[in-house]
Amino acid sequence: MEDFSIELAGIPINVKCKYEENKTFFTGYYTSKKPAFSVEPDEETIIGVQADFDVLNESEGSPKVAYPKSFLENNAIHILIADKLSEYNAIMLHGSALAIDGKGIIFTAKSGTGKSTHTRLWREVFGSRVQMINDDKPLIRVDEMKVYGTPWNGKHHLSNNIAAPLKAIVKLERATENQVKPLGVKESLDMLMKRTHVPTNPSQKALVMNLYLKLVGSLPFYKLECNMDPEAAQVVYNTIINNKFILNKNGGETNEEGICNSRG
Repeated sequence: MEDFSIELAGIPINVKCKYEENKTFFTGYYTSKKPAFSVEPDEETIIGVQADFDVLNESEGSPKVAYPKSFLENNAIHILIADKLSEYNAIMLHGSALAIDGKGIIFTAKSGTGKSTHTRLWREVFGSRVQMINDDKPLIRVDEMKVYGTPWNGKHHLSNNIAAPLKAIVKLERATENQVKPLGVKESLDMLMKRTHVPTNPSQKALVMNLYLKLVGSLPFYKLECNMDPEAAQVVYNTIINNKFILNKNGGETNEEGICNSRG
């Protein structure tokens, strides 16, 4: 049995697990601070994770896969932590988070849209001014309005154990032209419900719903319609970070509502 403590989003957590590789997974996040809570996946939770994957694979037309127990345990740890963090004003969002000049942005979309590709464009365009926070499951501390890195960092394994003030959340959609638009309250809430982990426990679920409302009431949400040209990163930067809208080489312009549009 592995028994250790980590710190996520400034919250110390004790983890007990069977597999050493899951302790190694949290390298860079260990702490000696007194834990706020403890998680330990049991067999029922692990069986439930396998069942969830079975349902997902069936919905995608894929065959069932018997995943390794260590992998299922890792996912169970993730679920237990995400559930409990709702009690500490934190939610885990499926997205790619970066910091530019110390300001955080999260890009979220359904899988395969190009979140990782888009944040790669930011690294290409802005170089060392950009730091990756997390490429798959960043944490948001709603009480602090900060985004934090986690070790669940996706297939590209891009993350850092850092935090940044959260400037905006951006819903990503593929398009031929690059354009940023404000996202309405209803669409923002709908996006959060689809892209965050929602606990099954009723009291924790209620906490998460309340955190959604706080986020939408305090933070700008945008929709980015974009192609995969480097200019897409510049369009978002001009709109969200710089708050200045300039003509670009492809004739991009800004209208009176503050929407930055690029005609490429």
